[in-house]
Amino acid sequence: QVQLVESGGGLVQAGGSLRLSCAASGRAFSSYPMGWFRQTPGKEREFVAAISRSGGITDYHDSMKGRFTISRDNAKNTVYLQMNGLKSEDTAVYYCAASGLRTITWIGVREYDYSYWGQGTQVTVSS
Repeated sequence: QVQLVESGGGLVQAGGSLRLSCAASGRAFSSYPMGWFRQTPGKEREFVAAISRSGGITDYHDSMKGRFTISRDNAKNTVYLQMNGLKSEDTAVYYCAASGLRTITWIGVREYDYSYWGQGTQVTVSS
């Protein structure tokens, strides 16, 4: 069982930056690829970014490439999402997710790739 707790959300002006953190419980964190998703009211959860177990492989939604960076610190059981150049359309609840045990090169971009979810953190970008 993995428990995930996101933090770092808040209100920011368009063009600004935020860094989200996701702290994970459990000893197997370094074995779990991680992902970030987001959701706005009335819409399905949307893929944002993913990172492999070691952090050597990452992937992003096309609209976030060049603006968002996912990283992880396995010694701290934490995954991060650095968000720069924020736009009003980035306003959403952001969730981190853990996939469970996977191979070292595996990353997931679909919601059903992930077994464990945090409670979410609200990001609001004002224009």
